[in-house]
Amino acid sequence: MIEIERKFLVTSEAFKEEAFTQNRIAQGYLSSNPERTVRVRIKGDKGFLTIKGVSNASGLSRFEWEKEIAMDEALALLQLCEEGSIDKTRFEVKVGNHIFEIDEFYDGNEGLIMAEIELKSETENFEKPVWLGAEVTNDHRYYNSYLSKNPYKNWK
Repeated sequence: MIEIERKFLVTSEAFKEEAFTQNRIAQGYLSSNPERTVRVRIKGDKGFLTIKGVSNASGLSRFEWEKEIAMDEALALLQLCEEGSIDKTRFEVKVGNHIFEIDEFYDGNEGLIMAEIELKSETENFEKPVWLGAEVTNDHRYYNSYLSKNPYKNWK
């Protein structure tokens, strides 16, 4: 239940040619408190409820619990969410022994493309594709819960 992941900006759309899946995602937050975020997500034709804890000092690890829920439940819970939501398409790309999840954001976060990779340990090595840019793992502005309230287009 501990998630170890790193986040990066993406420098081009070249990843789209390498993607083996893509899904539209709509998500909102029942709680965007950084100590315990509670997220409702619709990914493709499935609903999910996710709880995440606070990140450790490195920003790489945190508690995560996720459960698939019925679509009608997800739609109902989205109506209860705090103001602000996330709309994005997630692409999955296999690079070496890992899968990168690349999110292309819309609406207030238009222009932002981020890649995430889940690791088995904080020191695990991985192959970096040419479209991978600066690391933003420990920058709270790139958390989806932050982006839902402070859209990328409003950053100075």
